[in-house]
Amino acid sequence: MKQDLNRHEITEKITPVIENTAVRFGLIPIEIEFVKENHRWFLRIFLYSKERDITLDDCENVTRSLGDFLDELIPVKYHLEVSSPGLERRFKSEKEFVIFKGRRISLKLKEPLKDETEKIFKGEILDYDTNEGLTFFRFDDGRELLIPKDNIHNARLYID
Repeated sequence: MKQDLNRHEITEKITPVIENTAVRFGLIPIEIEFVKENHRWFLRIFLYSKERDITLDDCENVTRSLGDFLDELIPVKYHLEVSSPGLERRFKSEKEFVIFKGRRISLKLKEPLKDETEKIFKGEILDYDTNEGLTFFRFDDGRELLIPKDNIHNARLYID
């Protein structure tokens, strides 16, 4: 018997449980992904902390705390993966510009800015507004730029 499953509904249902659990450990879930790959379901949770690096203990603590709750909310067998986002992770949502404020990023634009030819910059996130876009300090010339959010092709954390 094939079971119809709405992964978006499940993600909406489990997100508050994951967020509350992560917060208890001083962590932020920056991405929650429930996907089917090779006929298997995977729940991937990427954790972040502004104060420290994510450790294996952090991932274990969140995994153990979530196990029984998630089993009640997810009606299929799944594999749970809890990890840090990685050092040079590509941003997947606008909220990451807020979460990573003050961090260095590599930014690729859809179109060059006025009077510019380049579309790729390295710099620091100064601020992000969902209406205005990204306020960005560009390293190569020391300028502060306001980049409309609809001109951002992608961004990723940048490590020297």
